[in-house]
Amino acid sequence: MAVFVRAVETGSFSAAGAALGMSSQLVGKHVAALEQHLRLQLITRTTRRHHLTEAGAAYFERVKIILAEVEASEGMAALSRGTARGRLRIAAPVSFGVHALARHLPDYLAAHPEVTVDLALSNRTVDLIEEGIDLAFRVGALSDSGLIARSLAPYRLRLCAAPAYLANHPPITHPQELQAHECLGFSHSDLRRRWSFDGPEGMVSVAVSGRLMVDSGEALLVAARAGLGLLLQPCELVRDDLARGRLVEVLPDWPIPVRPFHLLHAPDRRMTPKLRSFIDFALSVFGPGAEPSTNRA
Repeated sequence: MAVFVRAVETGSFSAAGAALGMSSQLVGKHVAALEQHLRLQLITRTTRRHHLTEAGAAYFERVKIILAEVEASEGMAALSRGTARGRLRIAAPVSFGVHALARHLPDYLAAHPEVTVDLALSNRTVDLIEEGIDLAFRVGALSDSGLIARSLAPYRLRLCAAPAYLANHPPITHPQELQAHECLGFSHSDLRRRWSFDGPEGMVSVAVSGRLMVDSGEALLVAARAGLGLLLQPCELVRDDLARGRLVEVLPDWPIPVRPFHLLHAPDRRMTPKLRSFIDFALSVFGPGAEPSTNRA
């Protein structure tokens, strides 16, 4: 049942096999054995894709509940032992996940050898309930979603550009001058077309434009290194380039307003040892009281 659910969630036998550490052929054998046991066809298969049958869709919804109850039962057993064990499904923004969270996950896993982590990196807003996510890191103001939120250190951004770009374009001494410059757009937030700064005269919001709009901070970083324009991205993404001189900070006397940053989980998630262990870890590394070198300041 677990293999069948993962095949449906990932959309293919090969993707399910990669997630489960088995071959796509073995995934297919598990599903075929389940269909034989039930005497029902759950999935219609083509060479490239598969689709749930009507019976398969109904069975999928029921099986998800059964597997969740199995996991909860195992969690209660772990709770009685006080041992963190089982699989944690975590979602995080791409730049934070690659350049901050992944650096510290080995320490967490070493401290909790019976826990496995399934980390999904995406800049979209994930639905924890629908997608079966245990915990999610989220940047920005929270909607009234009913999720339980733990405050982390504010998310900080930096404005920078390659020395070659700055040498070949007019100097920038005030945010309004950005309107005459190529500004690299990040399509997954309000940074697409407007950047804000906090200076001596108060908050200044500037409409920016540029010829490149990307949904990946890493791709924008490559473009900025090549001198294509100005980059406004998280500190953890640009830290090394600033330290090595590949990028130069722009308007350092005009701080960029920090953004709220939270760790979320569903209110109906039982506070099992694995959940509590990761929340404690995240608060110690990325929480409001973490060391500046650790919390991306």
